[in-house]
Amino acid sequence: MRSDVGVASYDDLRALYVNGTLTRSPGRSHTQGLMDRSIALLEGQGVRVESLRLVDYAVADGMTADAREEGATEDAWPDLVWPKARDADILVIGTPIWLGEASSVARRFIERLYAMSDQTNAQGQPIFYGKVAGTVTTGNEDGVKNVGKHLLYALQHLGYTIPPAAETGWIGSIGPGPSYLDEGSGGPQNAYTTSTLTAMSCNLLHVARMLKDVGGIPAVGNVAG
Repeated sequence: MRSDVGVASYDDLRALYVNGTLTRSPGRSHTQGLMDRSIALLEGQGVRVESLRLVDYAVADGMTADAREEGATEDAWPDLVWPKARDADILVIGTPIWLGEASSVARRFIERLYAMSDQTNAQGQPIFYGKVAGTVTTGNEDGVKNVGKHLLYALQHLGYTIPPAAETGWIGSIGPGPSYLDEGSGGPQNAYTTSTLTAMSCNLLHVARMLKDVGGIPAVGNVAG
């Protein structure tokens, strides 16, 4: 990222990167490897960034704000995960590709976000209005655009603003082969992935800054209820 991106100040912005990997920490996640490059770009502009792997948390399935109220023995969503998503100006969902689709963990995160869509912001809009979102996808089979299409549609439906070019990804050869962080994969050196990652990161910053400065999306015509 060029230093002149910093014409504006971004140190009042918060970003959350949610990794939908199936691999628990501290196991290696190729998706995290690509996400970390975007995280570094945002942190370099002063954004307060938090990153988590959803699989590390006991987040229950379900379309509910708190699955414990519906019989789950534990649910880390309401106390540990949701506050991070609620307070973030920028959300980036990362996922590996499995059978051409986002992981089940990434989809669970989307479902739990959806369960919160009845909450509102200070203007009475759905709580996700005024926030921006993007996606990061890795794998060694086709599906980067398919995954981005489904995740970004879901996020804009909830109320997130999707900047231009709000996705990046990397895939190796179709079928078994090296993954992003594997030696000789070519992933970290891939010019297209690097270009789209930079565009996504910069555009998330630009649009988040604009929305913050004008107080979000005008409430006329889109107030919940």
